[in-house]
Amino acid sequence: MNKRKIFNDPVYGFISIPSDFLFDLIEHPFFQRLRRIRQLGMAELVYPGALHTRFHHALGAMHLMTQALSTLRGKGHLIWDAEWEAAHIAILLHDIGHGPFSHVLEKTLLNGVAHEYLSLEIMKELNRQTDGRLDLAIQMFEGSYPRQFFHQLVSSQLDMDRMDYLNRDCFFTGVAEGAIGTERIIKMFDIVDDQLVIESKGILSIENFLNARRLMYWQVYLHKTSICAEVMLIQAITRARELAMKGESIFAPPHFAVFLTQNITFQRFQENAEYLNAFLQIDDYDVWSCIKIWAQHPDLVLSTICQRILDRKLYKIQFSNHPFDENYLLSISAQLHEQGIEADLYPYFMVQGQSTNAAYVSSKEHILIKMKDGKVRDIAEASDLPTIKALSNIVRKYYVCWMKPLTLHS
Repeated sequence: MNKRKIFNDPVYGFISIPSDFLFDLIEHPFFQRLRRIRQLGMAELVYPGALHTRFHHALGAMHLMTQALSTLRGKGHLIWDAEWEAAHIAILLHDIGHGPFSHVLEKTLLNGVAHEYLSLEIMKELNRQTDGRLDLAIQMFEGSYPRQFFHQLVSSQLDMDRMDYLNRDCFFTGVAEGAIGTERIIKMFDIVDDQLVIESKGILSIENFLNARRLMYWQVYLHKTSICAEVMLIQAITRARELAMKGESIFAPPHFAVFLTQNITFQRFQENAEYLNAFLQIDDYDVWSCIKIWAQHPDLVLSTICQRILDRKLYKIQFSNHPFDENYLLSISAQLHEQGIEADLYPYFMVQGQSTNAAYVSSKEHILIKMKDGKVRDIAEASDLPTIKALSNIVRKYYVCWMKPLTLHS
């Protein structure tokens, strides 16, 4: 069987599969599940074209890894064939641990179990199934492999993950401000002391990359309507779980029901392999099927929220640069009270939260620039734009979402 297939990707054109083993991983049910998980959660309610999946994104990131490693080899850096394949495996599987709606339900279905941990556990399971073929890829993913630039290509502030999702999300949402010069950035890659660096003539492209990331967060990832939809989805799952915990009948596919009827902490997840097996069976379609059925549930809280999600009758949202005044929150509570909602149900119909945006966090990792004199400097120091330093500041916005108007009919 010919396993050197190509994909016709709308962003990059034709994408080749670098090895037979990578083809086998793509064909594995664990990876095929990503076809059924949207990249941007509920963003399609704002940008109707945002229907792309984690499957698309993983293939795109793998394609960029091919370009990056080819650039580094072309500049004389030795990359063994085993390292070449392992780096492709690590980036291909970097998001395999995402659950339904990607980030939206990450803290709802599982308490304190991050998708990065799940990705690693799934990679370890695939490693067992393939007699250790992922050993090197797992080291690169974890950051334990001595040649650190491989980990930086997989997970850093200038990795193949970020470069693909910015380009891809920009393409599918139509938000032109998110476009970045991916090809030029990759052509500027180099290695100094096993650290990934950018040649100085690529500074402008990095500045554009950081600005594009900041704009995409405010315009797409933290868009007010997306936040409202995500809040409502979380409240629907929370209410369904509360009812299920009380023993009430709640429709759910068997594997999804596991996460509604139990409070699965990180420790419990580690101790019971069945939770990972159940997780690998659920996707967006399970949640949507439940939302449709729950819209007819006799519990008015659950049915109201679900029906409004289906009809796109979303919460109202208000942003603030500071925590909301207590009197303002009481005025919202009064609106809910006037509509006949009991006080103990307010948390389902009025939700507070905060969103943060930092395009470049220099205190964690660095984007390093190789200057013409051979010295390496942080982008914030190498750039002559004061805005780059400003992008290091974390911008925090507070929000409150509430349902208005609201009428519950028995």
